[in-house]
Amino acid sequence: MNLVTDTNRKWWTLGALTFSLFMIMLDNTVVNVALPAIQVGVQASLSQLEWVVEAYALVYAVLLISGGKLADLLGRRRVFASGLVVFTLSSLWCALSTTGGMLIAARGAQGIGAALMLPATVSIIAVTFTGKDRGLAFGIWAGVAGAGLAIGPLVGGLLVEVANWSWIFFVNVPVGLLGLAATFLWVPESRDATPNQRLDVAGLLTSGGAMFALTYALIEANAHGWGSALIVGCFVASAVLVVAFVVIELRQRNPMLDLSLFRDSTFAGANAVGLLIMCALFGFIFFMSIYLQSIRGYSPLSAGAIFLVSTVAIAIGSPISGRLTDRFGGRWPITIGQLLFGISLIGISVLISADVVIWTLYPWLFIGGFGFGLVLPPATTLVVSSVSPDKTGVASGTMQALRQLGGALGVAIAGAIMNASVGMLAPHGPQYVEAFVSGLKHVLLFTGLVAIAGAVVAVVLVRRGAAEPELAQPTSSASR
Repeated sequence: MNLVTDTNRKWWTLGALTFSLFMIMLDNTVVNVALPAIQVGVQASLSQLEWVVEAYALVYAVLLISGGKLADLLGRRRVFASGLVVFTLSSLWCALSTTGGMLIAARGAQGIGAALMLPATVSIIAVTFTGKDRGLAFGIWAGVAGAGLAIGPLVGGLLVEVANWSWIFFVNVPVGLLGLAATFLWVPESRDATPNQRLDVAGLLTSGGAMFALTYALIEANAHGWGSALIVGCFVASAVLVVAFVVIELRQRNPMLDLSLFRDSTFAGANAVGLLIMCALFGFIFFMSIYLQSIRGYSPLSAGAIFLVSTVAIAIGSPISGRLTDRFGGRWPITIGQLLFGISLIGISVLISADVVIWTLYPWLFIGGFGFGLVLPPATTLVVSSVSPDKTGVASGTMQALRQLGGALGVAIAGAIMNASVGMLAPHGPQYVEAFVSGLKHVLLFTGLVAIAGAVVAVVLVRRGAAEPELAQPTSSASR
């Protein structure tokens, strides 16, 4: 039986993919609420805490495009399953870590697994669903992804409070094993049979080096000095490597990233929107989590529960957006969603203080979550619909790489903003609290403006809809 065209089994395929997808997205944010406990558990510095988040996001972003290329070349189910194995084993490594450096290395390994998994999920959905079902499928996919991001703080808080910080990683092990069984049971195999395909090692090294140099400079600038030779050198190196990456990709016969795809304004706009909204989200969640625990004294569970307001809103907004995209195109759901998300962050920045009544933030958290939920389904659908089916792995890898890069930059830039405010003040003192809240206001204003910039990008670049190319049967469909 052909699983790709079977009406019932294609939804089981989606279920198997989203089950594992939830785990990947959860690990983007589950760590945030556990950061104070992790700091004590492995004796990590503040800089190391940032790297616990950034190691995962950076490795993830650097390898996503290659993960998409590997999925297209070797088989999407095969690469997805391999990534799931790596992710599960590295989660166990994270849980057993005893030092900050060990945990950072394990988080990087998690990023490798996630980078192999995520592009394959989008590719498999793209070749499994057609017509109106595709918008709904990506709406569910984005809803699960968004819910995983949003519920991460709650899950992290619960596990830290009931057990300890290591359980935010231990829990991935049984989930990964179940996901692996579901993958081989329900997910069909497919691949790109275009001849002369190969990995672009030069492109991988230059893009990865550029991302690392930029992120390192932003995180370590306050410690070394913004004008220090090391930090200036990192910024220069990042710029040079970006230029080198573009030159290499333009000259490659089979580039890692086909830059000609960005000539399509919808493809470029939808990817830019994804980068900007993740930049805003990650910068917001990282420091809001610290504020709730270190400044307001909430337990990890209580801090995570506050974010549940946004989780519910995302779960409501994502399926609605998927249907709206099928009917009206993606421009306006994206634009409205970005505006709602940005306005909510600015609203919180106005209200936030060392003693604000937390429930007064709930309406803004709901509005922001609903807006976020409106953005991801159409942004995902438009990116995938802008390319031919045999290139969906690379397209999805590009999309997710830019989103992860946005998240990494969000934490790094927000960290630079916060460090400029708190400086060398000792934590928990009266001056520190005042400085932290002041810094948080600026972080929230920054993230809000970034989200609103995404709305402008959507209006300018994203068309009302994207023509869906004719879907050819995958070359090696449904083989198990």
